[in-house]
Amino acid sequence: MIAGDGEGATKLITCTVTGARTEEAAERLAKAVCASSLVKAAMFGADANWGRVLCAMGYSKAPFRPEYVTVAFRSAAGEVAVCEKGAALDFDEALAKQVLSEAEVVIAVELREGDGQATAWGCDLTYDYVKINGDYRT
Repeated sequence: MIAGDGEGATKLITCTVTGARTEEAAERLAKAVCASSLVKAAMFGADANWGRVLCAMGYSKAPFRPEYVTVAFRSAAGEVAVCEKGAALDFDEALAKQVLSEAEVVIAVELREGDGQATAWGCDLTYDYVKINGDYRT
C-alpha cells in the first residue's frame, strides 16, 4: 500500500522478474524497473514502452541477456505481451492502453536464465507527484 500511496500517484506498479540467474539478480532487476523515472512516466501515460523496462534493467548492473527477455503488462483489464526474446511484438495499442490505464499494473519480466525470482513495487510519476514533492520544504 505504501508504494501505491505516494503523493499524487495514480497507479501501483508491481514488477515481477522470473527466470533470473539468482534471486539477488531478480531483486536488483525488479527494483531497477520500479525505480526508473522513465518507466514511471510511461506508466502514468499508459505507454507500453518495453524499451524503458529493458533500459532500467541495464542500469541495475545485474546479469541478464537482453536477447532472452520477455515483457508483458497485466492488469484487471487483461494482458498484453510486448517483447519476446528481446524483440518487439506486434500488439494491440488500444488493449495496451486499457491494461495500463488501471490503478494496479504488473510488469512481468521473464528471463529464462535460471530459477531466481523477485517482486518489487512502486508508483507512477505524475504531474502532481512532481509538484507536491517539488514544493515540499523541510
